[in-house]
Amino acid sequence: MIAAQFVLSGMWLQDADSISSGNSRLLMIFVGMVAAALIVQAIALVVMAIGAAKARKRVLTIVEEVRAKAMPALESTQDFIANTAPKMITLAENLVETSNVVRSKAAEFDATLSDVNSRARVQAARADDIVTTVLTSTAEAVNAVQRGINVPIREFNGLMNALKAGLDVLVGRSKKFGSGRAQANYRESNDIDL
Repeated sequence: MIAAQFVLSGMWLQDADSISSGNSRLLMIFVGMVAAALIVQAIALVVMAIGAAKARKRVLTIVEEVRAKAMPALESTQDFIANTAPKMITLAENLVETSNVVRSKAAEFDATLSDVNSRARVQAARADDIVTTVLTSTAEAVNAVQRGINVPIREFNGLMNALKAGLDVLVGRSKKFGSGRAQANYRESNDIDL
């Protein structure tokens, strides 16, 4: 609108001789077009302003609804956080303490288990030595008993063979005067027994 006023005031201030009637008509058409464009622009701005106002109203109602529904949830969440924060801190501290206790007990258990393992190895070595000693002693005792039995039996057999041989010699001299055939049979049978 201000532009149209400037154009019209510019036309009135001019001399009448300077503008011809054809040019003045064109000038009027041009001014009319500018005025119509400005009116259309003004109408568009008014429509946009009305649409923006309606959109603003809708957005404000939506924001109020969201606020009305979200505020209790936010407040309860805030209260929940305020109530549970100390408990969570205490829980975290307890977890740290528990972790330290478990770690120290695991180290103690490892040391105890290592000690038990080394003692078990020592005891196993002792038991192995004892079993080896017992088996060796048993084998030696069996050998000694076997020798103790075999030697007297051999000596007894030798003694018996000597007595038998001596008796054969004595019996053989007395039978020497008897039949020679009986003596030969007797010697053959004795040779087999020896």
